[in-house]
Amino acid sequence: MAFKEPSTDKSISVKHYGWKYSVATRYILFLFLAILFYTSFSVKLLPERYDIKVGTHSEKSILAPQQIEDSKATLKAQEEAAERVQPIYTYVSLRNDLLVSQIFERIDRLNQDEVSVQDKIAIYREEIPQRAEDFVNNFISTYKGTETYPPELLQEMKKVIEQQAYRIPEETFIKIPRLAPEDIYQMKSVARDIVSRLMNEVVDAQTARAKVAELVTASSLNDRTSREVVQELVRFSITANKFYNEVATKEAKVEARENTQPVFIKQGDVLVEKGQLITPELYELLGKNGLLKDDVTYWPQLGLFLLSILLSLGVLMFIRQSDMKMFKYNNSQVFMLVLIYAITMMSMHLAGILQSVDRVYIGFLAPVAIGVILVTLLLDVPLAYFSAIIFSIMASVILNVDKGEMFDFHFGFFAAITSCVAIFSIHRASQRSTLLKGGIMVSMFGAITVLIMLLINDSPWTRAESLYALAFAFAGGILTAVLVIGLMPFFEVTFGILSALKLVELSNPNHPLLRKLLTETPGTYHHSVMVGNLAEAAAEAIGADGLLCRVGSYYHDIGKTKRPIYFIENQNNMENPHDSIDPKLSKSIIIAHARDGVEMQKEYKLPKPIRDIAEQHHGTTFLHFFYHKALRQAEEQGMEPDFTEDDFRYPGPKAQSKEAAVVGIADSVEAAVRSLRKPTVNQVESMIEKIIKSRLDDHQFNECDLTMKELDIIARTLKETVMGIFHSRIEYPEEVKKIKPESTLEQQSPANPADSESTDDQKRSV
Repeated sequence: MAFKEPSTDKSISVKHYGWKYSVATRYILFLFLAILFYTSFSVKLLPERYDIKVGTHSEKSILAPQQIEDSKATLKAQEEAAERVQPIYTYVSLRNDLLVSQIFERIDRLNQDEVSVQDKIAIYREEIPQRAEDFVNNFISTYKGTETYPPELLQEMKKVIEQQAYRIPEETFIKIPRLAPEDIYQMKSVARDIVSRLMNEVVDAQTARAKVAELVTASSLNDRTSREVVQELVRFSITANKFYNEVATKEAKVEARENTQPVFIKQGDVLVEKGQLITPELYELLGKNGLLKDDVTYWPQLGLFLLSILLSLGVLMFIRQSDMKMFKYNNSQVFMLVLIYAITMMSMHLAGILQSVDRVYIGFLAPVAIGVILVTLLLDVPLAYFSAIIFSIMASVILNVDKGEMFDFHFGFFAAITSCVAIFSIHRASQRSTLLKGGIMVSMFGAITVLIMLLINDSPWTRAESLYALAFAFAGGILTAVLVIGLMPFFEVTFGILSALKLVELSNPNHPLLRKLLTETPGTYHHSVMVGNLAEAAAEAIGADGLLCRVGSYYHDIGKTKRPIYFIENQNNMENPHDSIDPKLSKSIIIAHARDGVEMQKEYKLPKPIRDIAEQHHGTTFLHFFYHKALRQAEEQGMEPDFTEDDFRYPGPKAQSKEAAVVGIADSVEAAVRSLRKPTVNQVESMIEKIIKSRLDDHQFNECDLTMKELDIIARTLKETVMGIFHSRIEYPEEVKKIKPESTLEQQSPANPADSESTDDQKRSV
């Protein structure tokens, strides 16, 4: 099935105000994240400065604080690379075979004219060389100013052709007027073929011309004069067509220089030995690298600042490229991300304070995976994997105790492994106990990672130190789980985050609202559970949050507990109260359940996404049944209706998210299918199509980002799920034919199943 966009569809943009939706605030937060990086790294990366003078001896060894480029060695390597670049020649498609064809065509015409032989000789002597010159000039004018051939190449081409030009002997001009037309025709074909064969990337025309005599002799020409004339004219027509490209050669040399790897003095290499005399050259080198107290330089600070900006920009661009909603709509989540990064940095620094050169292994106690776990649970799994890279870089810097190295591979590798294991262990966490299990997994793999590095590196640590390293790595995983369990409620409450853990807690039937729904409105409770099954399947099929749809479905009709008897699923062997009240009042009661549900959820402090589903699952749909009932009453009383269709619509808002839209569709589908006494496969499929098309035509999806393709997927998934849920009730086509005719089955379907709640609230009121 395929749904088409209504021609009258108009999209409505929802504007947000305040700091949570301010673009400026968003970028300020990422700038603050860069400042956090700078502050965190500065302790380890900014070099120590020395108070030394020229002519004195150094009191200690001075190491290169970072990788330093050896400019002289680099320049030499670049020049050597440029010298190795060979001259570049560019092929130019001249089509000299056309030139020789034109020459023979001219000979054929002129030989047939009544002109004296002497005049013909004079014409050929002047015109044939001119034709070759015009041929080249026309080619140059054609491509001049285009991107096909640069001007320098065209100039080089003209110069080379002129230098390699062939001079036709005088006797050839004397022989040409005596050629017969049939000879000229044959000569033209042979000459053109030879020119085409020889004009194959010619650099030196003379080399190609040397092959002409052999090819002419082997041709079909038998007449000696014809062979001699063809030989000379072919030699004349052959030119170079591959020319030295000075521009491309220069660019290749520049590229060779640029691609030459700089020669570096490695970080940690000794610049000045202890007791070494400080020469002016050494003093200058130390000054360039910001190692002198007297010569203040800000290059290290600039480098660290750029590193911090780069990391912050990396997080920003990843969020933008992955099209995460947090970047577009809610700065509070960006602030939460920055806070998570700050907590992770702080935890690493606390472990780093306990470190020393003699107790490096204490760094493995750092709960480096705490950040990725929080990002996984509260924000986004792909972002967590990207953050794992950032945290690995941070750990390799913050936990590094070797002043001669910028990064410590051991701690970076340890952080990368434990972070990835943490994400994999808890990305589908549904209970708080899962966090502790994830912490144990982090402990185990952290210890295994340390053991691997100890075995491969043949560590100089003693056995006791190695055991300490393993113990601290194991303890770090447990510490990570404890901290996450303690921090999760803080983030959930402070930022209103609806994590998977929170959703699972809300789905517990013992929740006061669900218990109220079950005890006071059992019919609505059963309906909500069925809607949850349908909505979850449909949402997961289009990549939406299936768990949110399921839990939102449980609470979407909680407002019906205010007036349960006005909804047919809660009427057991009793008169329908809507039969005896005004349809306008019925409409008000039906519509009120969405608003009442939101108020009840606010009272119990349910998260906003759950409240939004309850408020938006009906959108602004039209209550057909009560509207037409009111029209009939007005007609019976002979009065003009004092109401419009808009008075019988839900107040909205329309669905603002895919999840709210999916729950709304599933709500109508479940009610419609349940209203059928003996549903068939065809009826179910048709019912689902009508419901979705009706909402689409009514513009109920204008304010969410559902696509036509996703609506098709939703329809197909709902059909399959309904078949599974109501399998025992649904009759398949073969069974239907045996039981009753199609016309009887059609009478069982609701009159208007596509109406929002037409098979639920409205049909229940009949």
